Amino acid sequence: MTDNSPKPASGPLRAGIAGAGVFGGYHASKYVADPRVEFVGVFDPVRDHAEALCARQGGRAFEALGELLDAIDVLTVTSPAVFHHDAAHRALQAGKPVLVEKPIAATLDEARELVTLAAANALPLQVGHQERFVFEAMGLFQPGLPALEALEARRIGTPSARNLDVSVTLDLMIHDIDLVLALAGADPVSIRAEMHAERGGLADHITTVLTFETGLQAKLESSRVAAERARTMTLGYQGGAGLDVDFIAKTFDHAHGLDLNAGFADTEMARDSLGEGVKRFVTSVLDGSPVAVPGQAGLAALETALAIDAAAGSISRI
Repeated sequence: MTDNSPKPASGPLRAGIAGAGVFGGYHASKYVADPRVEFVGVFDPVRDHAEALCARQGGRAFEALGELLDAIDVLTVTSPAVFHHDAAHRALQAGKPVLVEKPIAATLDEARELVTLAAANALPLQVGHQERFVFEAMGLFQPGLPALEALEARRIGTPSARNLDVSVTLDLMIHDIDLVLALAGADPVSIRAEMHAERGGLADHITTVLTFETGLQAKLESSRVAAERARTMTLGYQGGAGLDVDFIAKTFDHAHGLDLNAGFADTEMARDSLGEGVKRFVTSVLDGSPVAVPGQAGLAALETALAIDAAAGSISRI
């Protein structure tokens, strides 16, 4: 029988990475910097990638995921989205807590299976929706704010060879989807969407309007074929309160009627939101506290993202 109790604080938490891409390197560096953690190593089917990551961060390049799982206490999954389920599922079956980058999985059935398996085995399952920590640093999740009535977000980027296995909805827009769902505290009751694809059937540019039972309308736009990057959001609250957020500059402007933290950009969680997520995951494993972004939230964001793609007519290859 697997022992799923938190690891005693007397020894470092042994952590590994599945997926040696850019985000695998980011996550490995956070583990290396955490004195509570021993970074053990990484598995990637492209061994050269795993060896290159370990040359930078230390640890061992494992030849098989099973060998890595035998050597660690926790796993972070940073592989392409189509492989998230396999690595996370095997880790959870082996009794290992999991931090999985967004999206939680490629399909709803896969995501539901991970959430169910983690709950059945009382294992932490956290999803990498780290923009939440920027909002937390601002104070946008504090109780007592007026009701949110309108939201507009643009998250656009330049062409890249990364993440072409999924639509731009699952690649970029899912960050804003997660924030909207967290702010609304509910799923949308209606979805309208339009898409444009330049590289096959998957959406490269998409716009959507999510309507919630409260009357909140969220207008979201994402592109990965734009001429320049932008990450902005405008929030309008009951009584005329509101603000404009720039995620790249980590600033907000025109904030009125809201008691927010104007110096949020100087907080650690806003400066390094990915690092904050890793730190909280480690804390949850060690002391048994709830994870910062539970698997159920990742499932909800995925469900809405796939519904947007369906409404827009984007044909997924997954």
